[in-house]
Amino acid sequence: MGETPVIGVLALQGDVREHLASLAAAGAAAREVRRPGELAAVDGLVLPGGESTTLSRLAVLFGLMEPLRARVRAGMPVYGTCAGMILLADKILDPRSGQQTVGGIDMIVRRNAFGRQNESFEAAVDLRGVEGGPVSGVFIRAPWAESTGAGTEILAEHDGRVVAVRQGNALATSFHPELTGDHRVHRLFTAMVRANRTAESL
Repeated sequence: MGETPVIGVLALQGDVREHLASLAAAGAAAREVRRPGELAAVDGLVLPGGESTTLSRLAVLFGLMEPLRARVRAGMPVYGTCAGMILLADKILDPRSGQQTVGGIDMIVRRNAFGRQNESFEAAVDLRGVEGGPVSGVFIRAPWAESTGAGTEILAEHDGRVVAVRQGNALATSFHPELTGDHRVHRLFTAMVRANRTAESL
């Protein structure tokens, strides 16, 4: 696949275009993923913001939920923002009826934890593993991690709440870095994908 990691964005709903632009700026070849065949062709995947219940339902509808779970279990790097963070949680504190997750991070998340749409805000977040000072996080009906397991690394907190985590090759943030023009979180994820691909080729 050459030197450039191929990173997909789950393109069922949400701010797909912004993630594609951020990934390209971070040095990745960015692709939309809507079908299992497209998922099989990427080195890593971003699960964007949107509405977590809708994303879950559409993933099942498009035949992507089981292939997604299998690839995440097999170690494919994955990064979830906002609704994507909810999808990566092993458990949701207050799930909607029939809502499923991909799983991959040992945490319990609370949906819409920071309030409704009209309570959205932007805040500086100190994110472990990202150099150059705080990143600007846009919080829109954002979740937080209510609790995390022993294997889950907490990367950032805001107002005492966990808003960024990593477990192995799975990364998640409550906030939307793709809406700020700051591509450092996407560079961190691109580096994770590149490192994983190098490890697999050894």
